[in-house]
Amino acid sequence: MTISWIQAAILGIFACLSSLPGMAGTSIGNYTLGRPLVGGLVCGIVLGDIKLGIMCGVAMQLVYIALVTPGGTVSADVRAISYIGIPLAMVAIQSQGLSATSTAAASLAKSMGTLVGTIGTVLFYGTATLNLVWQHMGWRDVEKGNFKKLYGVNWGWPWVSHLLFSFIPTLIMCKLGATAVTTLKTALPMDGIPMKTLFTVGAMLPCVGIAILLKQIVESAMDFVPFFVGFTLAASLSLNLVSCAVISLIFALLFYNLEMAKNARAAAPAGGSSIDDDDDEEDI
Repeated sequence: MTISWIQAAILGIFACLSSLPGMAGTSIGNYTLGRPLVGGLVCGIVLGDIKLGIMCGVAMQLVYIALVTPGGTVSADVRAISYIGIPLAMVAIQSQGLSATSTAAASLAKSMGTLVGTIGTVLFYGTATLNLVWQHMGWRDVEKGNFKKLYGVNWGWPWVSHLLFSFIPTLIMCKLGATAVTTLKTALPMDGIPMKTLFTVGAMLPCVGIAILLKQIVESAMDFVPFFVGFTLAASLSLNLVSCAVISLIFALLFYNLEMAKNARAAAPAGGSSIDDDDDEEDI
């Protein structure tokens, strides 16, 4: 598999749309187009192998499933993970002759995504720093009363930031990086220690993403029960993600109804006395 300049340019445009702060907005851009699961589909369509793109996206999504940006603190940027890491992982998997659904392919994809995710952090802070220049220009226009120029500050000048820190890096890395990845096939054979180490580390990376997710939502020991049930069903019954999602919906409804019942019981003493008095009067 090779990546042409046109394909690399298309991936660069999607990197601009999905970066944070993104040109497609936060909901559509960063939290939709930027997710590796969606980015894998986009990369698969652009590079002509949808199955391989989705498999790489799923593998990387497990690592970054709990990726958040509290207070603007970014540990890894999705623009690089989805639109640099996934294309390069697709090239690496095909050059090594791995099956798209194999464990080795998933481990290789996770390792590539983690490596490129760190580069994305530099791109994020570069974009944010350059945007401060446009923000300063906007404040100056507000002081002068030139409010119409704010359209350029909001919708025009930020494209310069994304051109420098999203489009051009993605274009160069996808085009030139694909050649470098293919060259690694001869330098790092599959049975060598470096590749085995890469696969081993990549296989453990999803544990990091799941652990971060659990740390955010688990408040008591009982909160682990739904997760254990999900893992048990997936392991023993070989259920896919869609089936597990349906079962998780059942748990969500049960927890919701229990919480509503608990709130109703807590509010009952305040408003229940008048109802009881009326019932007593009717009995008399």
